[in-house]
This record gives sequence, C-alpha cells and structure tokens, in this order.
Amino acid sequence: MSDVALVEKLVDKHRDLKREIAKVIVGQDEVVNQILLSIFSGGHSLLIGVPGLAKTLMVNTIAQALGLNFKRIQFTPDLMPSDILGAEILDENRKFKFIKGPIFTNILLADEINRTPPKTQAALLEAMQERAVTVAGHHYKLDLPYFVLATQNPIEQEGTYPLPEAQLDRFMFAIKLDYPSFEEEVDVVKATTSDEFQTVNPLFTAKEISDIQHVIRRIPVPDNVVEYAVRLVGKTRPLNGAPDLIKNYVDWGAGPRASQNLIMAAKTHAAVNGKFSPDIEDVQAVSFGILRHRIIKNYKAEAEGITEEELIKKLF
Repeated sequence: MSDVALVEKLVDKHRDLKREIAKVIVGQDEVVNQILLSIFSGGHSLLIGVPGLAKTLMVNTIAQALGLNFKRIQFTPDLMPSDILGAEILDENRKFKFIKGPIFTNILLADEINRTPPKTQAALLEAMQERAVTVAGHHYKLDLPYFVLATQNPIEQEGTYPLPEAQLDRFMFAIKLDYPSFEEEVDVVKATTSDEFQTVNPLFTAKEISDIQHVIRRIPVPDNVVEYAVRLVGKTRPLNGAPDLIKNYVDWGAGPRASQNLIMAAKTHAAVNGKFSPDIEDVQAVSFGILRHRIIKNYKAEAEGITEEELIKKLF
C-alpha cells in the first residue's frame, strides 16, 4: 500500500478508534487524542492527574482497541529494578533461566512513577530510550511497538521521588487529566453502576501500528515549519534575546529533544487529520503537551500563579 493510501486509511481508522474508546471512556477527548498521537509518533507520555480519574481504565481500553498487549506496574518505594526488568533463577536442571518482568509488553502503564526510588525509575527509562534491557550481561530486545505511559500524582508530595528534568525530557507528552464536567460525571456514574459491560474490539495489529510509525516518519515537512518549531523552543530559554516574559518567569527552557518531538507530533497530528504535510497550526496544536514539562518556572512565576500554558501561548 502506498504512503498516501496508508495516511487516508489512518484517518478512517483513527475515527473508528476514538469511537471504540468512547464506549468505555466518557469525554476526555483531548487526553485520548494526545495519548494516540504519542503512540503513533513512537514516543512516551506522562499523565498527570489526581487518583480516581480512570487513568488505568483509559490505558487498558486504548491497548485493547489497538490490539496490543498491556501490563501495569504499581510503583512503590520498595520496588527494585529486577521487579520490573525480570531476573535470572535456577531451574530444575540447575541452569540459569531468565524470567521476563512486566516491562516486556507493548503498552506499559507505570503507575505513580514518582513513588519509586531513582534506581528503579532509571531501569524503566533505559527501556524507554533503548527499547531493550540488559540483565546479567545479556541484552534483550523489547517487542515493538513499545509505549510507556507513566502517571504522576500531583498531590501528596511526601515520600515521593519527583522525576529529574533529564528524565522528564524523555517523555514526549505531559498530559494533564482534569475532573470530568457535571454531564460527563453523570454518564460515568450511570455506565459504571449498571450490569452492562462494553466490549472493545481490536482495530489494529502490532505490525500495522509499526507501519504507521514508519509512514509518519516519511511525511515531508516544509523548512519554514521546522524553523518555526526550533524558534518556538528557542524562545523558551531565558538567554540573551529571549522575550522579557521568559526572562522574568523561567529558570530553564526546553532542549533540542523538544524540537524533535514537536515535529514528530505535528506530522502525526497532520496525518490523523488527513493532511499530507504539517503546517504551523499543527505545531501549535501539539506544543502544550510537548513543552509543558520542559519549562522550569522560577519562584516569581509560582508566586504569581502563572501557568506553563500561559507562557507557551504567549510565544506563538
């Protein structure tokens, strides 16, 4: 199938996919959109929201609709790297045998990643970056496509290990999950307190998703769009020539990985909307999720209640 035909097919499949997910997940369109953009781009996402907003259910439903394997790790302060990567054990023949950990899957939900110590976070982040793990000197490749969706609980910061900036940068999107509206919450309560269960049908295979990821990489991008993305990221850095707003309120700006992710996400955003090349509007549409966690605000911004979204919007 040609690349053009694949993109046209993706538009229809993406629409069907959202309809399938909506059988279980009420509302949260923007969150679902950004998770799907991240998966089709080949990136990972960080989901920031308070408990009880159906984060696990959402990821499980998306995994079912995509026809992918799904596993969940609940991070705790006593979790060790071997608990997620796997370990070697002695079998009945007294030979060492590797038992794979939960990291060997297609979609991994890393629940409350900020509850676990840095050495366990680092084990997961190596797998995210390399799509492979090394245990006892042996190198094991992970199944593709591979997508990590980590959740972070913004309340209760006691006894947590917040992700350092360098590790946050490995997540393509930071997605904020808010409370549902009154009407949505009424629908949620009606749906979850009855005896009816919705069946989610798989619409893709792992190979189809890998093919889509390769097609998206082949989408051409005009030079002016690449330059716009790089300029937008450059404006977030409080250096000479930066806007006064950034100099006043930002300690650290986004790095080159943000520019790469902006273009990849803009390509995917264009593809799922039936366009064969991204424009500046596509870059702006994905910029909040991509820059939100890469801008480090200073004390003045915190004191005045200025959000990352306000800063990003003023840079357009």
